[in-house]
Amino acid sequence: MTEHSDCIFCRIAGGEIPCDFLYADEQIVAFNDMHPQAPVHILIIPKKHIPSLAEMSEEDIALVGRINLVAAQLAEAVGIGKSGYRLISNCRADSGQEVPHLHYHLLGGRYLGAFTQQ
Repeated sequence: MTEHSDCIFCRIAGGEIPCDFLYADEQIVAFNDMHPQAPVHILIIPKKHIPSLAEMSEEDIALVGRINLVAAQLAEAVGIGKSGYRLISNCRADSGQEVPHLHYHLLGGRYLGAFTQQ
């Protein structure tokens, strides 16, 4: 794991900040978002520090694929797999990314609506 001491997600993934993980393995952790935007709002993060999707490398492809698989498994485990869910990764400031560590939001538990052009 590449750790950055000033990154809150690195500190959570490394166990420095206590957290009730919904999922944890050698590469990934998942936990409930502190400010949920839906009845189910889980953050899924790699333990490796990658600032955003824009900074991922070829060696990260398997990790990002694994995150997607874990997201689908978590969706089933928390009961939103059949009704549907949204998996989002914001990339950099204009997208609303607040923590510069690659992470995914797994949202569900209610109708989330369709994206529309503005």
